[in-house]
Parts: sequence; C-alpha cells; structure tokens
Amino acid sequence: MTGLAGALVEAWDELRVHKLRVLLSLIGVAAAVTAITGVTAAVDMLGQAMREQTERWNGRETTISVSAWSMTGTADGSAASAAMLDVVDRYAVTYASRTTWGQVAAELPGGAQVLNGQMVDPAYGIIHRITPAEGRYFVPGDADRLSPTLVVNESFLAALGADDLSGHPTVVLQGQQPVTAEVIGVVPNQYTDEPPTYTVLFDQADRWGLAVDPWGQGSQPPTLELWVPPADVDALRERVTADLTAALPGYQVDAYTPEGDPAVLDAASRWVVVAVSGFALLLGGLGLLNIALVTVRQRIREIGIRRSFGATSGRVFFGVLLESVVATLVAGAVGVALAVVALDLLPVDRMFGTVLQDRPPFPLSAALTGLACAAGVGALAGLLPAVWAVRVKVIDAIRY
Repeated sequence: MTGLAGALVEAWDELRVHKLRVLLSLIGVAAAVTAITGVTAAVDMLGQAMREQTERWNGRETTISVSAWSMTGTADGSAASAAMLDVVDRYAVTYASRTTWGQVAAELPGGAQVLNGQMVDPAYGIIHRITPAEGRYFVPGDADRLSPTLVVNESFLAALGADDLSGHPTVVLQGQQPVTAEVIGVVPNQYTDEPPTYTVLFDQADRWGLAVDPWGQGSQPPTLELWVPPADVDALRERVTADLTAALPGYQVDAYTPEGDPAVLDAASRWVVVAVSGFALLLGGLGLLNIALVTVRQRIREIGIRRSFGATSGRVFFGVLLESVVATLVAGAVGVALAVVALDLLPVDRMFGTVLQDRPPFPLSAALTGLACAAGVGALAGLLPAVWAVRVKVIDAIRY
C-alpha cells in the first residue's frame, strides 16, 4: 500500500512538471468523458420521460384496471359504481378512481353545443400524472362544492372566448337542470384541431345529472383504476375480480395491469453515441501516448540512475503507467463534473417533449462509467512508455 501511495504521489509530481505538455491531450479526454457520461445519464432521463408519458395514458405501472360488462344486455351503472366504491373502501386503496365517458350540452358564446367529456374521481390525476398547463386538477374537497368544477382542454377554453383562467371563466351546462360550472384547470390539447372536451367529477355529474350516455346503450358501468403497491398487485387483482363478480351477478369482470416497460432509446442508437464518444476518447489517449513517449525518452537518464540505486522494474513500470492513469482520471473527473452541471442546468427533459414529475438524480453508474473509461484509456496510453522504461538498460541509460 505504501508503494502504491508513493507511486501515485510521484506520478502527480511528474504531471505537475509536465502539465503544459499533457494539457491539450487531456482536454480531449475530458470532452469525451463528458459526452459518454452525459449520454449515459440522458438515456436514464429519457427512459423516465417515456415511462411517465406511458403512465399518462395507461396509469401508473402497478395500476389495476377493472371493467364490468353486462352479459344480459341490461346494465345498471349505479349499482356497479357502488360495488366498486365498496371494494375501494374494503381494501383501503389510497389512489382509486372510477372513469367513464359521457356528453353534455354546454352554452358556449357561439351557441349551445354537445361536448364529449370524462367523469373521474380526484385520484385520477395522480394515477395518470396529469399536470394542467394552467390552474389545477381536482382535489377531494371539490366534490362538496355548491357548483360543478371542470378541467377542460385548450380548445374548450378557446371556445369560451377566454385566454386564461384569471377571470374565473364559467359555462352553463344543461343537465337535469341548467347549472353553472367553473373552469379550474386547463390541460394541453393532445393533437391538432382537437374538439372541446371536459372532465368532471363523478359525484358532481351524478348530483346535477351531467352523465349522459352518448351511445344510447343505457347506464354502462365505469372502469375502476386502483394504483397499489407492487407487492400487492397480484393478490388484489384476484380479490377485486372475485369480489365484483360476486357483487354483480350477470356481469363479466376483467382486471389487468400494464405489462412490460415502456420503450426507451434503442440500444443500437445508444451504443452508436457511446462508440463515437469512445473514439474521441481514444484519440485523446493517442495524444497522451505521444506525450508520454516523449517524456519518458527525456527521462531515460533519470530512470537509469533510479535503477542503479535499487528501484525495481515493477516500481519503474507502475510509476510511468500511473502518470497516464492519474492524468486521465483527473480529466475524467472534470468531464463528469461538466456533465453533472450541464444536465442540471439544461432543460433536458423538455428536449424530450415533456416535463418530468419525478426527475431522476444523476446516476452514479454514469459517473463510474466515465471514470472507468478515462482510467482505461490512461492505462493503454501509459502501457507502452512503461514497458519501454523497464526495458532500458541501466548502463545505457546513464550514458544517454
């Protein structure tokens, strides 16, 4: 251990002496390590971005979706909805939401228009990672308000003639009786020319008669979504299916969870980027190799004198080798630091077309990968000069 520490100190001292010679080659090494580390970390962020995007459509990774279909042609949506709420209470599920679709007539400035809408419970926004572009999503207290609240898309807000929510825009809905609803949140349109749509709470839709079946098939049961801990998914899926089947005779009850991880950056593309960065790293290593050969050639007399005073071949070998390794490790540390700062300051997640709700920390594996690559290139660059230094004869070196 003492010998290794001494070799490291000696290598650092030599680098300080020849710092101007190795600086330019280390700049290339640092830049390449920044690229390798940054790409590795960015891939993790891209995976999280795509995972969140998938969860916005399908719900969280451990969400159980339960549907009930009448096998007799006669459906009682209210009874099915009540049975689903009983299941939620029985198993104390924290995040659960019923969801279904309907239509309602709205009094817009351009005239009355029948609009498609969705009925949910407050936890739907958490299960599907819904982040309004303006305003907020539903909270449990909204169900007790004296008038309905709506979360609408941008097209709905434009149809109201409002630019934002600063004026607390409202709209008259034609349910069992006309009722004025307040818009509390706006979500971005999912595609171009998207028609106006709205989302309303189940309890409010039932209270004011806003749930109208657009297909004329009677009151269809909603879909129940349960976001549960990973360890409880399989057991709860079976229990919920059995309980609802028993509570709803004549219904086909199905429960499933999303399968598979969302697609991330193609492995081939990732390795192409890493390979290009690795090639740049090797070029920096070649520059360092050239500098190391020149330095060792100028130190032949010094090496011969050290050998004559008892320095072993191993000590000379590792001393020369560690000079390159220490140099590239320092450059690698600088490169890793630059990558950390760049990913922290730049809005990388927005470059992926989304805003991360759960931004992952900078992965330790990416930093270790960058440092390992730097050390590996340093070892390769220092190997040939180290072998040359060991093979020099003492008497020839002293006469040099």
